[in-house]
Amino acid sequence: MLHLKVQFLDDSQKTFVVDQKALGKELFNMSCSHLNLMEKEYFGLEYRNHSGHQMWLGLLKPITKQVKNPKETIFKFMVKFFLVDPGLLQGELTRYLFALQIKKDLASGRLTCNDNSAALMASYVLQSELGDYDDDAARNHLEQNQYMPNQEYLDNKILKYYQRHIGKSPAESDMQLLDIARKLDMYGIRPCPAIDGEDLQINIAIAHMGVLVFRGSTKINTFNWANIRKLSFKRKHFLIKLHPHIDALCKDTLVFTLESRDACKAFWKTCVEYHAFFRLCEEPKCKPRPFLCSKGSNFRYSGRTQMQLFDSWTKGKAKNQPFERKLFQANLHERQCRSSPDLLTEVAKQVIFLIQEKHNSLNGRD
Repeated sequence: MLHLKVQFLDDSQKTFVVDQKALGKELFNMSCSHLNLMEKEYFGLEYRNHSGHQMWLGLLKPITKQVKNPKETIFKFMVKFFLVDPGLLQGELTRYLFALQIKKDLASGRLTCNDNSAALMASYVLQSELGDYDDDAARNHLEQNQYMPNQEYLDNKILKYYQRHIGKSPAESDMQLLDIARKLDMYGIRPCPAIDGEDLQINIAIAHMGVLVFRGSTKINTFNWANIRKLSFKRKHFLIKLHPHIDALCKDTLVFTLESRDACKAFWKTCVEYHAFFRLCEEPKCKPRPFLCSKGSNFRYSGRTQMQLFDSWTKGKAKNQPFERKLFQANLHERQCRSSPDLLTEVAKQVIFLIQEKHNSLNGRD
């Protein structure tokens, strides 16, 4: 048997026992069950491979065939698929976990933004964690916790914003945090270093709308799914084949050179999964040859798609479950501590309806 350690977004850890031949999905499902998580497909388990690269644990492949020394590896439970609008998330627990991910990305410097946005997001984190403003408690907490790089220069701005949030519940604070984060260019972005066709150093990334190209933290190009004919890789070269005449100034085939074959294959796999999750109506039953499959690979996405997740809630198949937040002190009023399963706004509900209608019209085209 394997004793495998998983670290969750609140930094808690738990060891799970699985069979030597267990697939990745067994460890992932056990992690989700531990959290009592319904919308599990938005998440994944990330680990560092022998080359030092961060990799997603494949669900359909044995763990021991992916990880050289799984007993000594810490698997990190993280958000994998970032919605264009986290307000569309149905479960309060899911929104809470997304908020924890944003908090981590902000603290690590991965979610870059201007000082005002950073301070405002940190202020909502404080409201969620500490409750209503108390000057001494807030200042002491900021001294002991780092929410962003160079935080010491923004402490007063954070506290100024924090004072305005009196009365907001943790769930409401999470929603405000996510609403700010989703508008940032680097929201949900996991940049992958590459060299373009002109030998310039850039970063490529994958998002709900397609493949993105960055120079530093500035987005310089977007290749939407609708414009892409095929994605593939050959050794350490990642290829994007566009539909003819999409852009007169752009070649039909673009080539990006990544650090290694492993890095290239991992990025391609993430593309396969993102396309399936956001564009397909249901889980693919076989490898997606017509669009994304590189010759010789049988890799495919495993799990419900975004459309299926929306359907499970609108049809009443899923319900919010109680959960415990990590709170630093009891400074929350009774009203603030209540679960808020109905925070989904009417606007978000309308967007879900429109997405469902769009998927119905596109059914069979991808």
